[in-house]
Amino acid sequence: MVLKGRGRNIDPAREKWLEYVFVIIGSAIVAIAFNVFLLPNEVASGGVSGISTILKGVLDWKPAYVQWAFNIPLFIAGLIFLGLQFGVKTAIGTIFLPLVVFLTESWEPWTTDPLLGALFGGIGVGLGLGIVFRGKASTGGTDLAAQIVNKFTGLSLGTCVALIDGMIVLSAAIVFDIERGLYALIGLYVTSKTIDLVQVGISRSKMALVITNKQEEIREGILHKIDRGVTKLSAYGGYTDDERPILMVVVDLTEFTKLKQLVKTIDPSAFVVTMDASEVLGEGFKRV
Repeated sequence: MVLKGRGRNIDPAREKWLEYVFVIIGSAIVAIAFNVFLLPNEVASGGVSGISTILKGVLDWKPAYVQWAFNIPLFIAGLIFLGLQFGVKTAIGTIFLPLVVFLTESWEPWTTDPLLGALFGGIGVGLGLGIVFRGKASTGGTDLAAQIVNKFTGLSLGTCVALIDGMIVLSAAIVFDIERGLYALIGLYVTSKTIDLVQVGISRSKMALVITNKQEEIREGILHKIDRGVTKLSAYGGYTDDERPILMVVVDLTEFTKLKQLVKTIDPSAFVVTMDASEVLGEGFKRV
């Protein structure tokens, strides 16, 4: 069966296979970034990869074997304690990522500067994980451990992830040195920001809230001169308690100047609040 969307046909089978491709490509990117940036510079920026970096430095254990040794039992524990919600794609990520680490372990480091390793390693890992998440899966590891801890302790998932990654980074600082621990924190931060960037994208839209006494004129201008939809929100003045509807509009970055000029021309005393719209789905923007 083919589903019809806005201007395109969506084949569910094709979409499903594309998700598997995302998981494979994303896992490969994570593994390569680990081998060429993080591991040679002893940057253990959280996760099972961070554990494998520490054990490589202490016991000279192969990182791929360590990652399999942690990922597979954690995946099984996830199935037992959390149910069958992970599915085949997460199993693929759990097994395939260490496989690529194993296959690329002989690659030469792309830098021997730990700061560059932390920065570009964090970007590579974040890019790969973001792609995997786009495939509606994960690479397992400490994410599953955090979900298990969350279930039995009641701590928030974010707190559980922070605690586990924090212990790994602290261990890296003890095993290597404080400087390497600081580099690991940099890598962890860059990874999280890159994941957000891949998931949400660079903001190219603005949302504006307009409070004005000439709302009809401004509404008409937005609809006909900028060609954007506008929503009227019910609101009341905090001082007078009079009804003062707010106009809410989302525009592309290239249209934002037009909107400011329109409001300024019609009502120079209008009160306008603007903010970045990280992701906009719907008519005139991205397809849902």
